[in-house]
Amino acid sequence: MTEISDPEDLTARARIREAAIQQFGELGFDRATIRGIATAAGVSSGLVRHHYGSKQALREACDDHLTKIIGRLNEQAHAFPAAGPINPTAELRQHQNYLVRSLTDGGPSAIFDHMAALSTEWLAAADKADPDPPRTPATARAALLTAMSLSVTLLRPHLERGFGVDPESPEGELLLMRSLVDLYSHPILSRSEAERIHTALDAMAAGPDNPPLPRRTR
Repeated sequence: MTEISDPEDLTARARIREAAIQQFGELGFDRATIRGIATAAGVSSGLVRHHYGSKQALREACDDHLTKIIGRLNEQAHAFPAAGPINPTAELRQHQNYLVRSLTDGGPSAIFDHMAALSTEWLAAADKADPDPPRTPATARAALLTAMSLSVTLLRPHLERGFGVDPESPEGELLLMRSLVDLYSHPILSRSEAERIHTALDAMAAGPDNPPLPRRTR
């Protein structure tokens, strides 16, 4: 029987969803079957179809469930530290295989798009408070930031070598969060270095069909 994320969420519909997250994560969407999901959930194939209709609809329900979890973690991050400690890695650990599959199976990922949209909101708010806002759109930077964040899940074995500890251990999770805080709070480039690079990129892009990016103003 598949483990249920929320002890109170014990309905057949929830068991089917959790089993689908497990099966899609382990086998991929194409190889996972309604019968296999039903077996993992301890229900009949007919009940799976009764609740979700199709495998695609079930996948969409799984995506929706994960985006709700991510949205809740985002709200907690906004309230940190007043709301107490948060640990996104631990919260999403049991869904790790599904997250990886959703990013690598091909096609658009609703989870990626949702995370990018949340990051866009954060960056857009930061831009408004910045007297020297970035030149590129918040949507582009948010997509890049989301890709970099999700690579932690995809590249965990390589991250472990750099950390010297398992990123999913208590020590590794704390090191991960401290490292992220340091990266975000200590820019690698100075303002003057960034301006010189932008000037060089402007020169590369110059031409009648590729005008330089305009400097954003208020």
